[in-house]
Amino acid sequence: MQIQANPSNTRHIEVTEEHLQTLDCYNLLGNLVDSSGVIDEDVLDKLKFTVRSLLETTGNNDKNLLDLCLDVIYNKNMKAFGLQRLTTLYIEWKNQQVQD
Repeated sequence: MQIQANPSNTRHIEVTEEHLQTLDCYNLLGNLVDSSGVIDEDVLDKLKFTVRSLLETTGNNDKNLLDLCLDVIYNKNMKAFGLQRLTTLYIEWKNQQVQD
């Protein structure tokens, strides 16, 4: 699966089933966005800080979490626009999981 990383649709980020499962496992998108529902660079920074903290404090060597960081969250193309698309993809994926 690919998500669009910018409004002009010239950059994309590859997202795998494992990435989505890792997001779900660690509930990384839960409570990320405040009541305004706006995903901006501050929200992306919050996600990065959360993941970094998780890796540092738990001594977590989870390969899937590390892959998610390297491939998606810290991808050079990841900006707020991409995070919005990732969130949408995750919600669609999660809804599909419930239906199956």
